[in-house]
Amino acid sequence: MQDFDTIRTHGAAGARSAAIDAGLRAYMNRVYGLMAFAMVITGAVAFVVGNSPAMLQAIFGGPQKYLVMFAPLIMVFVMGGMINKLSVAGAQMMFWAYSALMGLSISFIFAVYTGMSIAQVFLTTAIAFGGVSLYGYTTKKDISGWGSFLMMGVIGLVVASIINIFLASSALMFAVNVIGVLVFAGLTAYDTQRLKNDYLGMAQFGAGADVMGKSAIMGALSLYINFINMFMMMLSLFGDRE
Repeated sequence: MQDFDTIRTHGAAGARSAAIDAGLRAYMNRVYGLMAFAMVITGAVAFVVGNSPAMLQAIFGGPQKYLVMFAPLIMVFVMGGMINKLSVAGAQMMFWAYSALMGLSISFIFAVYTGMSIAQVFLTTAIAFGGVSLYGYTTKKDISGWGSFLMMGVIGLVVASIINIFLASSALMFAVNVIGVLVFAGLTAYDTQRLKNDYLGMAQFGAGADVMGKSAIMGALSLYINFINMFMMMLSLFGDRE
């Protein structure tokens, strides 16, 4: 992992250090900007579809609902596999398409939860997300070791969720949601620090705009996924049902 202070001290001096600082801020702003725009797309699609009983019935009223539910997951793997072959514009369009699919897959929340509780949980999630992301960005502690532990946690959550499809246990679902919020909060801090250090490494070795652009898009995707999972799990815990 690249260390921020080491690169600033030994990798460059004076104007070069200032350029790295400015470049890092611009890079992270781009990451958060891409993520925010993707959230707008997701919210707009979910709101429109979720407030149309006919559209909800057409999407979730039959076996096609499983295709809608798993399409975003499939697209993440496709995007990850194709990223080196895509242009920056192509990767960005794929990200927008993914965010629209995600909006489609979670649109049911507007039929299940009250609009006020959705807004309240979204705001709460945004505050929590901002806090842990800020921690990941500012901490001097190396948290790269969290990665493998947190990914094991994600795998455990997926397995438990699949098992609960058959058990339909409210206690297990409650545990999955509580642990899930903690796991994705940890991933947010981890991914933020990883993105920061990825940029510093790319800057040190003079990576081109194409590499930087794709890295920002994939970084925005990882943070976006963390946010969506935190939001859905907190909504399940604290949302008021219709």
